[in-house]
Amino acid sequence: PGTSEEVAPPLQQNFMIPKKEINMVSDMAKWKRSQAYADYMGFILTLNEGVRGKKLTCEYKVSEVGEGLQSCPQDAEALCVLAGWEIKQVTSGEKLPIEKLVALLNTLDRWIDETPPVDQPSRFGNKAFRTWYAKLDQEAEKLVATVIPKHLADAAPEVAVYLKESVGNSTRIDYGTGHEAAFAAFLCCLCKIGVLRVDDQMAIVFKVFNRYLEVMRKLQKTYRMEPAGSQGVWGLDDFQFLPFIWGSSQLIDHPNLEPRHFVDEKVVNENHKDFMFLECILFITEMKTGPFAEHSNQLWNISAVPSWSKVNQGLIRMYKAE
Repeated sequence: PGTSEEVAPPLQQNFMIPKKEINMVSDMAKWKRSQAYADYMGFILTLNEGVRGKKLTCEYKVSEVGEGLQSCPQDAEALCVLAGWEIKQVTSGEKLPIEKLVALLNTLDRWIDETPPVDQPSRFGNKAFRTWYAKLDQEAEKLVATVIPKHLADAAPEVAVYLKESVGNSTRIDYGTGHEAAFAAFLCCLCKIGVLRVDDQMAIVFKVFNRYLEVMRKLQKTYRMEPAGSQGVWGLDDFQFLPFIWGSSQLIDHPNLEPRHFVDEKVVNENHKDFMFLECILFITEMKTGPFAEHSNQLWNISAVPSWSKVNQGLIRMYKAE
């Protein structure tokens, strides 16, 4: 088997446990001026461009990066050495970081099967979710440690916080776009420390984020989770936002599917496996009853927008505002 080259950063990185810094509306201005905001939105928009015009089922290359570290191209090896980066050979038998992340999400999925809902008077917010979450809370650092290389082990406690924040609130038994943002931040952190490559936009969205969505939908259905901070019929969706952004990017310049088609049940059923946006619409129609225009008014309005490019731009503006 061939080998891939692994690059270890020369400088000692300092990691710290994240803490909540946005506690009131006035803190939002500070957040929007921060480097973290620039990094986060840059990550979201880079992935948005990476999946433009691509189907979930399309073929794409995943970088062969040994233990999940950015590889050094052969023609740049001298530059890497000059920069003080240590280059080690790693056998190609090592699982790729993308595969490790999917395995992590598969573990979370399996725990749902092992933690069935309990009988309770309340229809929503099944308390078994707290049992499931307690297991994640206990095991999160170990799970993250399976994804990151040994010399970055000190990053596990910091990165694990974003993973724990990405699955919902165990007190309220709810889930919303803030939890989704925590998972995007989790992936962004893995890119920043070199575990993932931003070159792998399609694999990050189509393999990892899409698997995350599947697990979150299973959580929402199994434990009847409440929407967190929902704006009701005036919000885009009770639970998600990013798959609408990236999903609309996928559909830009599609020869047949226009925004007006996503309210057509037949179109959704025939194409949802190829496009995130339509997968979201399918889930909404499974979870809600009544006319689409009534339970999902914002999306109904979006179906009147003439092009997917305009839908995509509008959703990005809405995401930044919210």
